Amino acid sequence: MSAFLEFLQANSNMLQQAIVTHLFYVFVSVAIGFVLGVLFGILLSRLPSKYATVLLPVLSVFQTIPGVVFIGLLFLQLGMVPITVIIALSIYATFPILKNTYTGLSGVEAKYIEAAKGCGMTRLQTLVKVELPLAMPSIIGGLRLSTVYTVSWAVLASMIGLGGLGNFVYQGVESNNDLLIITGAIPAAIIAVALGALIDLLQKRVVPRGLRKEAEK
Repeated sequence: MSAFLEFLQANSNMLQQAIVTHLFYVFVSVAIGFVLGVLFGILLSRLPSKYATVLLPVLSVFQTIPGVVFIGLLFLQLGMVPITVIIALSIYATFPILKNTYTGLSGVEAKYIEAAKGCGMTRLQTLVKVELPLAMPSIIGGLRLSTVYTVSWAVLASMIGLGGLGNFVYQGVESNNDLLIITGAIPAAIIAVALGALIDLLQKRVVPRGLRKEAEK
């Protein structure tokens, strides 16, 4: 334990920089993924369900492509620039939010939509004031999954020399140095847990208690 603490003190500046870089990739990618996921989820929910049964499996193919391969292909096209990592992570981050947005909107009961129409609401008003609030537990759940996954995927940035906590992990694997691996892995795990907890708090603030209980059933 003392050796690990000494190692942290000796490499504190490098670790802080790696954490900041890692968080930058996560926040930017998840923000982009959230916007795209919600927008595409809304569009998909407006199509007949037969199209969703085809499009969702097709889109999920991106999730099955190993991150190493995807970032490698983008690296060949774009080079060693942060946008390479951000594009890859944003695509991975989009699908859980898209899927949960579609699921949440599709699960809104018709009686609520009919009631909104009876009150004279337009389609946009119905979407914003009725459907999205009712679908919010599912959407926030997708955001949580996306964020936690992106924290782990961001480790891959170091493969193309773009920093992050993956630097410690991969250097540790290459040199068989347990201290390096732990130095990269533990902060990544803490970040994932902390961001997951923050999103849980966000859910409690933006989702009414009744809807949260309904989503947990």
